[in-house]
Amino acid sequence: MKRDIDCLVIGYNEMNFSDYHKILSGMSKKSGAYRDLNLNFINYKDTEYTVTGIFNELLNIGNEKDKLNIGNTFSATISYLCSYLSRRNLTFDYINSFSSQKEQLVNMLLNDNVLTIAITTTYYVAAFPIIEIVSFIKEYNAKAKIIIGGPFIANSINTLGTNELQYLLNVLKADFYINESKGEESLVQLIECIKNDESYDKVPNLWLNNGKVSAISKKDESLLNDNWVDWSLFKDRINNIVNVRTAISCPFSCSFCGFPQHAGEYQTMDIKYVEKELDMLNQINSVSGIYFIDDTFNIPSDRFKKILEMLIKKKYRFKWHSYFRCQYADEEMVQMMKESGCEGVFLGIESCNEEILENMNKHANPDDYLNGIHLLKKNDIITFASFIVGFPGETEETANQLIEFIEESAPTFYRTQVWYCDKITPIWDSRDKFMIKGEKFSWSHSSMNSETAFDLVDKIFLNVKKSIWLPQYNFCFPGIFQILHRGISLANLKEFLNCFNEGIKEKLLFSNNISLNLERQMCDALGLYP
Repeated sequence: MKRDIDCLVIGYNEMNFSDYHKILSGMSKKSGAYRDLNLNFINYKDTEYTVTGIFNELLNIGNEKDKLNIGNTFSATISYLCSYLSRRNLTFDYINSFSSQKEQLVNMLLNDNVLTIAITTTYYVAAFPIIEIVSFIKEYNAKAKIIIGGPFIANSINTLGTNELQYLLNVLKADFYINESKGEESLVQLIECIKNDESYDKVPNLWLNNGKVSAISKKDESLLNDNWVDWSLFKDRINNIVNVRTAISCPFSCSFCGFPQHAGEYQTMDIKYVEKELDMLNQINSVSGIYFIDDTFNIPSDRFKKILEMLIKKKYRFKWHSYFRCQYADEEMVQMMKESGCEGVFLGIESCNEEILENMNKHANPDDYLNGIHLLKKNDIITFASFIVGFPGETEETANQLIEFIEESAPTFYRTQVWYCDKITPIWDSRDKFMIKGEKFSWSHSSMNSETAFDLVDKIFLNVKKSIWLPQYNFCFPGIFQILHRGISLANLKEFLNCFNEGIKEKLLFSNNISLNLERQMCDALGLYP
């Protein structure tokens, strides 16, 4: 029997990596985008593999549902948006991971009455994955109206020139675009107009391929307390790890980050609603891990400690991981984190140089970072430290200081990434002061250019010994827990990633496939004996 679906929501598309690699390498292997990608894959049997790809290959996982896939973590965008639609009496369904649920999607497109399809864009920095989704949908269903919104669309509309934007919209080939980083209010109004065959010229933030439709620009003012996630709607299709959000935006204004600008005013959810969501998740037997995706989960500190007290009191079955500002850590806080089930934290440290931190408007100093990492390690909490290389003020000397800092602090995992010069970030307002020219991964300023920064990232990768490089593409911080929650120990995960990184080094230095010895070591780490 056909179902009437007012809105089918499509989650993350983890593109076939070989296809994505072919696109970027075809542009230029000297480009910043390719060099950024190059430290994320190995060559194995003349094919490119990410961490997730080689994991699935070595374990011979054929079933798409069972493959390691970062998109299998249940999306906070899906849960929030579908709960929002349900409260407004709109019917919905969803595809959490496009790449691993294509068969299910085809069944919906062919056998259900799908009115609209909403494509989320939270994690995309390029259009290729979105184009693939739209093309796939149209192959099986030409009637449903395709709507694309979220950060990628909002950033594109607000930063691209007229011709570039027109080209992008023509390539994407959707029916509608919503120019708002969240946009749930606009989405509901648009669905209602389509459903009732009404004019949509009063829907705020609406665009078509040929340009802006509505003269109304309106910030989405939805409140988290009014729109907590009803996890009972998803209980039969949740995997082991779930993304949970308890705050919107960020109370800080780091000059390299455009998140607060497009996410709007910072707001937190009352702890009683956080508890309500966690209570529901605790009743879902498949859930073993929670990823709190708040940009600053431990700020304000008093609220964070109250959440920790609640977690300790409730003794939930699941463990959790989150973003964490370690400069605000103290002994009591970190001990409570461990007792409450914290497995690991993402540390956005960015730099260990005081001048660069000041340029970043980070309100932090290296000594506080060192103390915070020490406390976390003392309590056996996994640490992943992320750094930016090349921000205004960076020199070869400060990059060498960074190597020393990583070796001294020795976080469990780390990654350095070249500064991405985004025109929507606050530092762009100081471009004259720092003599910034160019954008994205192709830039220069008064103390460095992007080519030098990429060389320094390679140098750091080749020289750090006491912390493990964490590949980013379709893995990164969430991938750690995807593997741990499959029963693989932290020691074996470290061994596996060390071997993977040796494979990256072999590729960088010798441009060859991974050695047979490395293949055997990776298999040993995964419990295989070829």
